[in-house]
Amino acid sequence: MWSTASSWWAHHHIRLLLPALFLAAALFFFLASPRSSPSFFALPASREHSPSGSRLIWEQRRLAEWRPCEWWQTAMPAPSTRNGYIRIDCYGGLNQLRRDLCDGIAVARLLNATMVLPKFEVAAYWNESSGFADVFDVDHFIEQTRGYVEVVKDMPEEISLKEPFKVDCRKQKGHFDYVETVLPALLQHRYISLTPAMSQRKDRYPSHAKACYCQGCYNALKLNKKVEAKAMELLQAIPKPFLSLHLRFEPDMVAYSRCEYSALSSKSLDAIEAARGEDRNVLVGDAAHLWRNRGKCPLTPGETAFILQALGIPTETSIYLAAGDGLMELDGFTSVYKNMYTKSSLLTHEDFERMHGNTKAALDYYVSVNSDAYATTFFGNMDKMVTAMRTMQGLQKTLVLSRRAFANYTAAGLAGDQLAKAMWDAHREDYIMGRGLALPEHCFCEFKL
Repeated sequence: MWSTASSWWAHHHIRLLLPALFLAAALFFFLASPRSSPSFFALPASREHSPSGSRLIWEQRRLAEWRPCEWWQTAMPAPSTRNGYIRIDCYGGLNQLRRDLCDGIAVARLLNATMVLPKFEVAAYWNESSGFADVFDVDHFIEQTRGYVEVVKDMPEEISLKEPFKVDCRKQKGHFDYVETVLPALLQHRYISLTPAMSQRKDRYPSHAKACYCQGCYNALKLNKKVEAKAMELLQAIPKPFLSLHLRFEPDMVAYSRCEYSALSSKSLDAIEAARGEDRNVLVGDAAHLWRNRGKCPLTPGETAFILQALGIPTETSIYLAAGDGLMELDGFTSVYKNMYTKSSLLTHEDFERMHGNTKAALDYYVSVNSDAYATTFFGNMDKMVTAMRTMQGLQKTLVLSRRAFANYTAAGLAGDQLAKAMWDAHREDYIMGRGLALPEHCFCEFKL
């Protein structure tokens, strides 16, 4: 009798004690385990990192994304007879040079011309004197364009001994036609140098010219081995994971925008005034209001930091600043995101001093293309190239911060948590729909997910 009762009591209490013991062990393990810092791709640890407990922007499920179209990735051989030789003359900084070269590759095929290696014009403003081969891999360029457009290092002696006939199309816009305007000069002189039109529409090109543009721009242009090795060294030195940020807030850019900023330091205001010039007067009244609400005013570093926080980017994130010299008001950003890195902070002084403007820009370009995530405050040539190359590689964590949305919501009186929530909503919509990547025409197609 006693044995039966004792057995029942023991069995009953063990059933009660086992869950309690398990819970106690689990609680001890949780409290004793070291707490790691929040991951860049994990949910934010506190409301500081996102409005109303929203998730990190990169974790939102995308409904559509861009991918390279299939139609242009098969070569379309040109006729065996050529109309002459064409050299593309490019001006400006690295990404402007690259933009002109990409256009020129398409034009060379459009005119059925043999393309010689492009010429990068010396540009004192960009502190630049490097040529095409100083930045890009020449043999890779020739090999990858084979079957699309013929590219040669050398020309027949009777042609190479004379200077090319110059054709400058930079001021041509709208319905300007290369075949109608430039082909006669090519047929007459057999060797021309061409500066492409800056705003020429490509939707009128035949498919073989469009294919040359895409192949030449996105598969044929590769950094040469020396520059790529330095870029890889820089990439490896940045703590991972990291976000590459192309932040633009230099005096000349702000002056050119004609926007007024009243809360800047006197040093920044003086620098902007010095860069303004006679034709860059500040807009006032309704014109200023309309201009800002159209998204024409650059985001300050402080505004950029606010938007990144609104998008759930933790303040502990490693940030690579892809920018040149002369950024103003940078304290407004680094006071929030303290783990910031630049090429000048990671490379040796000797390495940095030997570089020209193009090779420095090439480092920023390479790091941005290969970063874990990329954000930009601008729609410039670099941003179009970086976003396109990231799309080629399937890297979709890419976002253009909306100056228009920020201006409109602040004009409506939103601030603090309300403004953060509004910025989250605007950027989330862009991100999940794959909008705002400023991709060039024809090379990329939208895929519904």
